[in-house]
Amino acid sequence: MARKKLHETHPGRERACLVGVVIRDNDSPWTLDESLDELGHLAEAADAEVVVRVPQVLQKRSRTYVGRGKLEELSNIVRDDRIDVVIFNDELTPAQQKTLEEALMVKVIDRSGLILDVFARRASTSEGKLQIELAQGEYLLPRLAGQWSHLERLGGGIGTRGPGETQIETDRRLVRRRLSRIRGELERVRAHREAQRRNRARTDVNVVSLVGYTNAGKSAIFNRLTKSRVHERDQLFSTLDPTTRTVFLASGLNAVLTDTVGFIHKLPATVVAAFRATLEELDVADLLVHVVDISHPQAARHVDVVEAILDELELSSIPRILVLNKLDQLTDDPDATIPEDAPRSASMGQPVVLTSATRGWGIERLRMVIDTELETARRAVPTRAVAAG
Repeated sequence: MARKKLHETHPGRERACLVGVVIRDNDSPWTLDESLDELGHLAEAADAEVVVRVPQVLQKRSRTYVGRGKLEELSNIVRDDRIDVVIFNDELTPAQQKTLEEALMVKVIDRSGLILDVFARRASTSEGKLQIELAQGEYLLPRLAGQWSHLERLGGGIGTRGPGETQIETDRRLVRRRLSRIRGELERVRAHREAQRRNRARTDVNVVSLVGYTNAGKSAIFNRLTKSRVHERDQLFSTLDPTTRTVFLASGLNAVLTDTVGFIHKLPATVVAAFRATLEELDVADLLVHVVDISHPQAARHVDVVEAILDELELSSIPRILVLNKLDQLTDDPDATIPEDAPRSASMGQPVVLTSATRGWGIERLRMVIDTELETARRAVPTRAVAAG
């Protein structure tokens, strides 16, 4: 008896087209190619196959994000290359997204939606999932009208516009109600974290927080310093939830080390808002350890992005250490000195430490520098104020 042929039921990877626009005379330090490279890594993290990239230089912003001729070119690319999803490198307005989907007849998402999708894939704890659901809900709410565009194509008449509008309002009400519940749950998480922070303050425990661009190796540094086995991978946003462990210092100072979510260029405001409970761990830090992937071609710009976000969060006054990680990607010498062209932080005079977390290079030196900086901060400010929350 002939064996029946089995068919694959798992959906294949979506074929993606990346689209990026730069305005002529733009003063951004990022080139369009660099920005699209990062968008491609994000798309791959979302399990998409990047088939084609479409850049465009414009004199001014377009109502449809790209010019009319480029939109026609995109339509041909979508048809000829069997594209499933077109990903745009900036945040689209709801109207732009709707117009582009109607023109291209495939799914259209923007950079913010892509980042939220990657976050949703990485979230593993109940808190992380709540934070992502909140961010996705805030992102979706103004775009709900587009979800019912199929009703507009019925041609008008009885049973079209009225029910469509009713359904949109019903969905909005349901989403708002769900978001309100999520905010309540996250507020309870926030209160619990605040109680933990106050307990640490009462026991005079120093708080050290790791910050950095996504995939800089923060979790690997965390594991080396605390002898833990926190999940670490060479991928974007492998850590979403804050993890805290004790770090042992030679001076005998009590300290805890916290690993936090990584930052990225054009990080959506909805993500920053949703991860407020996580980022509040930075508010009470005595010391920030800024981890940078020194092997990355855009390392200096990664430093600038992190510094800008820290400044936006009003955290730029906290003492910090700059850690240039992944040294093994540049040299086989564990005793290499800091290159003259190495990226520097805006905070002048801070210590700089070279490390390779995967090989353990520089970890003990980093531990000693953390010890020294905490002792210096302790002498400068005898009593640490705790944020009221």
